[in-house]
Amino acid sequence: MKNASTLVIGLIAGAVITALGYTFIMPPSNNDASENTADADQPLYWVAPMDPNYRRDEPGKSPMGMDLVPVYNEGGSNSDSPGTIKIHPNVENNLGVRTAKVEKKVLHVPIRTVGYVRYNEDTLVQIHPRVEGWIDNLYVKAAGDYVKKGDPLYALYSPELVNAQEEYLLARSRKNANLIEASTSRLTALQMPASAIKKLDQTGKVQHTIIFTAPQTGFVDNLNVRQGFYVKPGVTILSIGALDEVWVDAEIFERQSNQIEVGLAVTMTLEYLPGKEWQGKVDYVYPTLDEKTRTLKARLRFENSDYFLKPNMFAQVTIHSDLDDENLLVPTEAVIRTGTQDRVVLALGEGRFKSIKVEVGNIANEYTEILAGLNNDDRIVTSAQFLLDSESSISSDFKRMEEPEEAPTTVWTTATVNSVMVDHRMVNLDHAEIEDWGWPSMTMDFNVADDINIAQLTAGMSLHLQIRKLEAGDYLITTIHVVDEDGNMMLMDGLHDVHDMNKPSETDKTKTEVDHSGHGEQHQ
Repeated sequence: MKNASTLVIGLIAGAVITALGYTFIMPPSNNDASENTADADQPLYWVAPMDPNYRRDEPGKSPMGMDLVPVYNEGGSNSDSPGTIKIHPNVENNLGVRTAKVEKKVLHVPIRTVGYVRYNEDTLVQIHPRVEGWIDNLYVKAAGDYVKKGDPLYALYSPELVNAQEEYLLARSRKNANLIEASTSRLTALQMPASAIKKLDQTGKVQHTIIFTAPQTGFVDNLNVRQGFYVKPGVTILSIGALDEVWVDAEIFERQSNQIEVGLAVTMTLEYLPGKEWQGKVDYVYPTLDEKTRTLKARLRFENSDYFLKPNMFAQVTIHSDLDDENLLVPTEAVIRTGTQDRVVLALGEGRFKSIKVEVGNIANEYTEILAGLNNDDRIVTSAQFLLDSESSISSDFKRMEEPEEAPTTVWTTATVNSVMVDHRMVNLDHAEIEDWGWPSMTMDFNVADDINIAQLTAGMSLHLQIRKLEAGDYLITTIHVVDEDGNMMLMDGLHDVHDMNKPSETDKTKTEVDHSGHGEQHQ
């Protein structure tokens, strides 16, 4: 028993000693993690929200009066590509960063345009006489009158119709079936109404005026006659158009013509009836474009049982078209468009973001099609993306913008001397516009090169000169051609007085050739 008790006591003592040793001798791993986290939480620097090049080692205000934004260490990860930035969760929340997932679905591309209401030409009837005669009575008085099928339109007196009726009565009196059939066919061919033929057969009396009735229900249009008019075949007396269904001609831009097809749903609104919509469809797409407006015309069809839609009304129409295939779509507000490049800010997770280049396709209101640069289920930033893009683009692996073309260091121009400062080797000139440097015509001082005899210059002298921009920012006149009264150019240098450029000095071994533009070219 004593040995067992001794063994138990020894085991307990050993466990206590081991625990104390780990506590006081070994550094705790939790403390290491805390220290690393604390280092990661310390900002590397502070940057201006609107100017990423403005950096400070401590918090403060930007030149525009805005609070500087802290930039944190990325946690020592070397796997991130250039341009990846990391911000603290608190800063991300304060900036209001919102993200959205890239989705692959069919893009609804509504086409919004204008249209003009007109009659359904399938139901538009033109009224023409087939005989000569006079309008004895006109029952419709004005264009726009509503008539029902069978209502009287006009009464016509025609000698030809009277003659045809007499032939019919003569054939009937002789009881000749062939003549009766022939005379009846003639009355029908001359558009004598069936009711008038029936009345003629019943009464046996010739009708001097024949009443013509409406062939369909609708509204009178193109009323071209008045009571008493003389008419003959080929004259349009009037038209009758039904408005139970109307056509609308819509103008479609050339770039949208591939989206239009028969059967697409259409929504239409009119300014004079706000809040009311009409639902229709594309009935026909015309095969040619208007050569003046470069638009394609599409015919739309709408029900109009209440007659609210009237010919020549101006309407706003929306044609609901969808792209054929599923496409990668992002919210339009997430795309940063610079004119030379389209970008989005990719959310990489754990507070990491990167600005990347994308290729944009169709844009339809709240969604934009992405042709290249993103994958399905990527997350992009939809709010505060401009600040993140500005910071990411500093070290990103694509050019933020194209390098400007360097201006030349020397230019030629014309000028007039205002004053000469011989001791300072300077002149004051009125020079012409210098397009290569973006300079307008103005007055300014220039230094003159040592090899030019400045004493030969006087006020009022006309010069053709070359100016060089020095690295220090000064401007030096290196060559001067003096223009005389006859327009001849004289070269000025330090070895000779002003001399004719076409007659070089014999002591000067250098020959100067001047082209028609006045620019010199020297050779040995």
